[in-house]
Amino acid sequence: MNNFVLPNLNVSVLAGLNFFIKNKPTLLNLKKLAPGFVVGSVNAYHTGKMIFDNQPVFFADEGNFLTQLKIYKSLIKSGTIKEAVIISASGEKDSTWEIKAAQAAGLKTTLLTCQAESTGVRLADQFFTFQKSPEPYSYNFSTYLGMILGVTAEKPEKIKKFLKNIKLPKNFKNYRSFTFILPDRFRPIVDMINVKDDELFGPHSSLRAYSEGNARHAKFICRSEKELVISFGANRFFGNQKHRWNLKLPKDANYGLALSISYYIIGFIQTSRPAYFKKGLLEYCQKTGPRPYGQKKPFSIIVK
Repeated sequence: MNNFVLPNLNVSVLAGLNFFIKNKPTLLNLKKLAPGFVVGSVNAYHTGKMIFDNQPVFFADEGNFLTQLKIYKSLIKSGTIKEAVIISASGEKDSTWEIKAAQAAGLKTTLLTCQAESTGVRLADQFFTFQKSPEPYSYNFSTYLGMILGVTAEKPEKIKKFLKNIKLPKNFKNYRSFTFILPDRFRPIVDMINVKDDELFGPHSSLRAYSEGNARHAKFICRSEKELVISFGANRFFGNQKHRWNLKLPKDANYGLALSISYYIIGFIQTSRPAYFKKGLLEYCQKTGPRPYGQKKPFSIIVK
């Protein structure tokens, strides 16, 4: 596979925003849902945290959902908990057994997905589909951005305009590591940034990310002039004082903007590094990725 076939993340971010400028995101009316559980794996889980941030729900992932069903069995039986919302861009993998487990426990299931033709859609009691633009496997920017915009109703045009006005520090490529500090309300995006470090850099880690509250807890005992601390707002305390980059967010900033900025900047970090992700993606999609799921069919390198 030619390394230059795959776009870096910043390019995919702009492509995703351009897609939603032309194709209005599907609006999700949360009043139509009465979830007790919101379930997702990795970034689907973090997306659920954003979509249902003001709802009295129980969040679960592939590691603890079965335990949660046992713990709250009495509330399910009494009808206090009636529904599980499963979030999965593909509608496959862990979402399929999660839907079955929820139904076996007596819950109505709703799937939020980007794939109308999927196993999860066939299994769930109801489903909502969201549009997305083609992007490399695991980027999952447009998949979850579409769901987020469907709730926050942010304008992709405004988000794109903000990104195009971002100017990287002149010595950006010279930094060895990058740390994001986000307002506490954007904690789910902090977790998504850390996931991107796993996916794009792995053992060649380049990223750290914290909420403002979490950053206070001894995260900067060790400091370096080779670390750029990127803050969404004023930063008076964290990292080397001469190596802080503060981005001022508009007052109405919401999850869609914060996620777009984060991934956009990460894409430039990816550009400044060797092509770790691009070199490893082919083997992952063909061999090492499907096997833990018991699948022989390879993953698509470009997910359409």
